[in-house]
Amino acid sequence: MEEVETLIVGAGQAGLTMSHALRRRGHPHLLLERCRVGERWRSERWDGMHFQTPNALVRLPDFPFVSGAPDGFATAAQIADYLDAYAAFIEAPVRRGVAVTALRPGFVAETAAGPIRAKQVVVATGPFQRPIIPPLLPETSGIRQIHAKDYRAPDLLPDGGVLVVGAGASGSQIAEELLRAGRRTYFSVGKHRRAPRRYRGHDHIWWWIETGMDRTPPERRPTDRAPLVHSGAYGGHTMDFREFARQGMVLLGRAEAAHDGTMTFAPDLLANLAHGDAAYLAFMDFVDAHIAAKQMPLPNDPEARVISPTPDWLHEPIRSIDLRAEGIGTVIWATGYALDFGWIDLPVLDGRGMPIHRLGVTDVPGLYFLGLPFLSKMSSSFLFGVGDDAERLGDLIAPHRNT
Repeated sequence: MEEVETLIVGAGQAGLTMSHALRRRGHPHLLLERCRVGERWRSERWDGMHFQTPNALVRLPDFPFVSGAPDGFATAAQIADYLDAYAAFIEAPVRRGVAVTALRPGFVAETAAGPIRAKQVVVATGPFQRPIIPPLLPETSGIRQIHAKDYRAPDLLPDGGVLVVGAGASGSQIAEELLRAGRRTYFSVGKHRRAPRRYRGHDHIWWWIETGMDRTPPERRPTDRAPLVHSGAYGGHTMDFREFARQGMVLLGRAEAAHDGTMTFAPDLLANLAHGDAAYLAFMDFVDAHIAAKQMPLPNDPEARVISPTPDWLHEPIRSIDLRAEGIGTVIWATGYALDFGWIDLPVLDGRGMPIHRLGVTDVPGLYFLGLPFLSKMSSSFLFGVGDDAERLGDLIAPHRNT
C-alpha cells in the first residue's frame, strides 16, 4: 500500500492553497484530483459565465490574478487557467484523474488506482458537490430538465421558452443571458438578497474587505441565508429583476408543485422582491455607517438607492403555467448544491451528513476540512479568503516552518 505523510483530497483553490502552505513548511504531501485542476470551473460552468469578484481582488497566496482590466470580471475559463497556473507556480504534487471513493479508519483512501494510507488528511473538495433538483417535475413530463451546472449556452437548448428556477447568482445570470439572447424566459424568483455592483466608488466586494465583513466568524453568521444576487457579466452591473420584467421576462413566485405538465407558483413574488430590496438598502446603510465612522472622503451615491418601480402586471403574478401550452422546452434548475461526504467512513459527520469541525479541525486527530463556507469566516470558501485557513491548518499539520 502506498503511504504518504499528508493527503489532500481535491486540487481546487482550497487544495492548492493547502499544498502551498505545506510546501513552504517543507512538509511532504500529495494531492488527489478526480479530473483536472479546477475541474468545476471547466465543465460545470456555462460559457458566458463571469466571476463575481473583480479582477483586482482575485488572488491566491503569493499569486495575484494578472489582468489588464482590474475592474473587469474574469470568465470561468480564465479562472480555471489561473488555478492551473497557480498549481505550476507552487509546484503542487497533484495526481490528476484519481478520485477518492472512500476514506476509511487508519486514513486509508480508496481510489481506482489503489489504496493510499496517510498520516493526516485534508478534505478540500469544496462546497459545490451534489447538485440539487427538487422532485417537482417528473422525468416523464417530456420537458428537458437540467441543473445549472449542465447549462452551456442559449443556442444549445431545445427550441422554445426556458423556465429558470432559482434566484441566486447562477439563476439570475442564466436568466439574463437567455433574455439577451432573445429566448422567451420565465424566471421563478424565491427569497434572495440583492447587492449593488458598485457603491460610492467601489465594488461591493471591495466593501466586504474594507469593512471586515469578509472576516465575519461563524458564530456571527447572518440568520438570513437567502442567496446573494450579483453578477460580473456584461461588465458587471447591479441585478434588477423588475428591469428584466420590463424587457419581457416573465417573473414568477417560488415554484411549489407540478402535475400533468402544469407548474404552480407561490403568491410570494412581490414579497421576495421586497426581501431583496431590503438587503440591498441595508448593505448601503452599513457602508454609509462605516464611511462616516472612518471619515472617508467619498461622494454620496443617491442614484444607487433608487428602487425601480414595480410594473403593474407583477402585482397579480401568474400562479400556474402549462409548460407545453406555453411552449417551454427546457427547465433549468438553479437550485444550488448539497455537500456530499458519504465517502468518509469516519465519525466526523452529523445526522445530516454535515462535517463536524471547529475551524476546520475535527475530533479525529489528523483529519481536517478546508474550503467550506464559514469554515472560520465568511470568506473561507472564496479565492481571496481560503489562504488564511490553509496557513492556520498548516501550522497544525507542520508546526515547524522551514522557510
